[in-house]
This record gives sequence, C-alpha cells and structure tokens, in this order.
Amino acid sequence: MTTPKPSRMVLQYFLLLFLLTTLLVGRLLWPFLSILVVSFLLAGLFQPVYSFLAKRMPETIASLLTCGLIILLVFIPLMFFVAALSSEALDLYHLSRGTNINLKIKQLLFESTVIIKIQQMLEFDYGIVLEPEKLAAALTDLSGRSGLFLFNQAKTWAANIALIIFDFTLMIITIFFLLTDSDKLVNFLLKVSPMPDDQEKQIIQKFKEISDAVLINNGICGIIQGVLGGVAFALLGLGSPILWGGIMLILAFLPIFGIGLVLVPAALILMLQGNIGQGFIMLIFYATLSFSVEYGLKPKLVGKKVKMHTLLVFLAILGGLKLFGFLGIIYGPLIITIFLTMSDIYITNYNRYVTSDENDCPES
Repeated sequence: MTTPKPSRMVLQYFLLLFLLTTLLVGRLLWPFLSILVVSFLLAGLFQPVYSFLAKRMPETIASLLTCGLIILLVFIPLMFFVAALSSEALDLYHLSRGTNINLKIKQLLFESTVIIKIQQMLEFDYGIVLEPEKLAAALTDLSGRSGLFLFNQAKTWAANIALIIFDFTLMIITIFFLLTDSDKLVNFLLKVSPMPDDQEKQIIQKFKEISDAVLINNGICGIIQGVLGGVAFALLGLGSPILWGGIMLILAFLPIFGIGLVLVPAALILMLQGNIGQGFIMLIFYATLSFSVEYGLKPKLVGKKVKMHTLLVFLAILGGLKLFGFLGIIYGPLIITIFLTMSDIYITNYNRYVTSDENDCPES
C-alpha cells in the first residue's frame, strides 16, 4: 500500500516540526559540542586500530581495548603534562611577584655589552636615546601579567580536575559507541539529508581528511617540536622547559611563525647575556627543526590530500582560538574545510542552475 502524497500544507507543517526538534536536539547537545568533536576526531584517528582488533575478536572487546589504548596514550600523559605545567606556571607567577625578575631584567639590560653598543650607536648616529629603566619596567610588567595569567589557568585546571575527569569519561563512552556504530550513524545521516549521497560522502571524506591532518599532521609535529624545544631550554638552562615546551606545542599549529615566537626571543636573550655562541646554536636549532618538520615530516604524514592556503590556515587557527579557545585550533580548520567543500559542491553541481535562473528572469 503506497502512502499518498502529502499536501503542501502538511509538508510545510512537518518540516517546521522537524526543524524545531532538530534545533532542540542541537540545543541539548550544545554543552557537549567540544566533547563530541574531539570524540569524532579521536575515533577517526584510532579507527585503524579498532578495525585491526575487530577482525580478531568481538567488536565490543575491540572497542574496549581501543578506548584503553586512548587512555594510555592520551589521557594519562595529558594529566602528567598538566600537573607539571601547572607547577612551572605557579613558579613563574611567584617569580614575577618578587624582585628577582626585575633585578635580572635590569642586569641583562644594563650590563649587556650588546645593549650598550646598540645604545651608543643609536645615540651618536641617529640621536635616539634608549632608556633601559623604562624598558626594564615594561618587561617586568609583561612578565608579571604573563605569570598571573598562567597562574590563573593553573588554578582553573586544579579546581576543575573533577570536571576534566568527567568530560574525558564521557568522551571515552562516546568513542566506544562511535567505533562500534559508526557505519549506522553514517547511514542514518545519509538517509536524513536530502542531498545526493555522493555529495554527502564527499563532505564526510573531507571531514575525515582534515581530522587526520589536524591530529596527525599538526598534533604529532607539534608534540615533536614542543618536546625538542623544551629539551633545548633545559640543556641551555633557560628555565621552565615544560612550560615553554607546552607553549611551543601550541604555537607549532600556527604556520609562518610557529615555534619561532619562542625560540628566536630565547636566542636573543642568550646573546644579550653574552652567550653569543649559544644564541647562534639556538637559531640554528630553530631553523633546522622548523624546516625539517614543516617541509620534511608534515608532507610525508599527510601527503597532498588536504590542500589549504597557508594564509587561510593561519587565519582559521587564529579565528578559532579567539572564538572557541584552545579547541579553536581544531575548529578553525574544520569550519574552513567544510566551507571549501560546500563551495566545490556548489560550483560543480548547483552554480549552473543559479546562473540559468538569473538569465531566465525577465527584464523589468
């Protein structure tokens, strides 16, 4: 028995109710958006592991083992890193509140032969007088503000440790069901969406590709640069290697500048302290590490599947950080990629219809 074709009013009424319930479901899930996005990314990243295990054991056991692997490789190291980072941030805050940091900055500026030569050259050749005391005061204030910000972040992490554990538990549960029921979810989305299946699969494929790029490309390469940068700080005695390594891990996501925002000033500080050789070693280390990762390792990890202009990646990450916080590193490229994919689908499949409709419009 065939279902009779609904009237236009019935169809509009149903679509209105469907849209309303969709918005309500979105509102219900909105507080868990970050958990869902990260869960999708991690599930996609560990999907090969799950597929390998699922061929040799029941799917439930394979998903449990995969989730256990995620806990060992992601959650436990993250907790140790956050604890160490909080400790060093607290030390930096106490240092910035005392007089030692001000004395060190003044000593660096007043006793550095490089600063003295630059000051003499600017004064005698160009008539520009440097005032090291004002510069020292500005740097002291900057270090104090930075220490206070990091201290507040450390307090927030410590206060929300129970919430972090809850969120990660919820994330693991979500990943468990995503691994076992991903095919069902994809089929459901394909059935609900009115778009052709090939276009929907194109969007899903692009989402997977950029997910791999964000986690594998930027994630692994960021960890490498952050760890090696922290080791360099420890070897050269610059202090707080875990803190600065964590900052470099985040900055490694940014193209163009990246870890140079930390290593180049560190090299200049070493030179101002009279350690010219160590400063040049730091610059050579930065150039070697950045070049080898950006132009050697990243292309091999991702290949040419994800193509996005460097400036667009830069703006996407900065915009994502401003709108969504730390997770904007992930959200920004994902949003841009979905937009570019939709643009490709529009140009390929719909642009000619819109153009033809405009050409068919009668002149007024």
